[in-house]
Amino acid sequence: MNEWKEVQLGEVLEFGNGKKRPASTGLIPVYGGNGILDYTKESNYQDETIVIGRVGAYCGSVYYENKPIWLSDNAIAAKAKCNNFTKYLYYFLKNIKLNQYALGSSHPLITQTLLNSLEYNICINENEQKEIAEILSSLDDKIDLLNRQNKTLEQMAETLFRQWFVEEAQDGWEEGVLDDILSVKGGTTPSTKNPDFWNGDINWTTPRDLSSDSNMYLLNTLRKITKKGLSKISSGLLSRGTLLLSSRAPVGYLAFADTPIAINQGYIAIIDNKAFSKYWIYLWLKENMNYVKSHANGSTFQEISKSSFKALKIIIPPENKRKNFDNLIKPFFQKINKNIHQIYTLENMRDTLLPKLMNGEIEVEVNG
Repeated sequence: MNEWKEVQLGEVLEFGNGKKRPASTGLIPVYGGNGILDYTKESNYQDETIVIGRVGAYCGSVYYENKPIWLSDNAIAAKAKCNNFTKYLYYFLKNIKLNQYALGSSHPLITQTLLNSLEYNICINENEQKEIAEILSSLDDKIDLLNRQNKTLEQMAETLFRQWFVEEAQDGWEEGVLDDILSVKGGTTPSTKNPDFWNGDINWTTPRDLSSDSNMYLLNTLRKITKKGLSKISSGLLSRGTLLLSSRAPVGYLAFADTPIAINQGYIAIIDNKAFSKYWIYLWLKENMNYVKSHANGSTFQEISKSSFKALKIIIPPENKRKNFDNLIKPFFQKINKNIHQIYTLENMRDTLLPKLMNGEIEVEVNG
């Protein structure tokens, strides 16, 4: 069965406004244009709701929720009409990339009038809609499970670090500075005016890569450089496993490079070559990130220099205790890394299937 029809979105979805979020705090998620902002005691939408970013940088972003929510005035709600399957319409909206229709450039905006008028060819058979949605949902459910597992593993690692090296710290442990236990490198940006430096096959990262990816391991970058571009970066190609700390705009993003990588000037790359494992250093930074940030300065944006970073004070535990801890904690990081690779594969599969299912290139079988 393959039933498709040209419709205006207003024929299959009913759009609604959000309201200023209430002051109360509770367990009901407050949705804005970039997902969940906060939690409150009140709701203004129930059951299945599609949330669409209305204004600003996240204009056109799309989220799905199947429980009571409070929709803020930075978002638009969409409810399925006429027996259409809500989850299918959610994926449909994800696929058409609503941000391309935003009005205005400096302050982009999507309106209900605009959404109602958009015309698209969609599947109108509810059973077929359900099958399509279930294929995509099964992938998203697996991704969500792996992400939640990773969050739990990281929280366990952080808790163990705090127990071993904060709560059980001994008065006799050595005092030092970060420069005693690690070395660092910085990066730069090859001239963007020279096309010979860009669009190669070498991963080159800015903190933007970490802002859009909350994973502990960085597998890919938004921009690539050539060998000529790499030659302009004094730190060169950093090895897989290098720990990256964003040093400005903002300070504090943290991830391991899971591929050989070059960096821009917004990073401090931490090289673990002084008998301290990268896992221990990662967890120390997570535990002490507020301390790190407190040593940043700058009028336009906050930045911590390599010299200021290296001068940060640290209590150095005995080597045997660190090694015992590393043996305990290493499997946590290995499992997180394995999960992230599975997530990456599942996301690529979902993103490949999505447009093909939405335009009918891949047909689904409908039982009954």
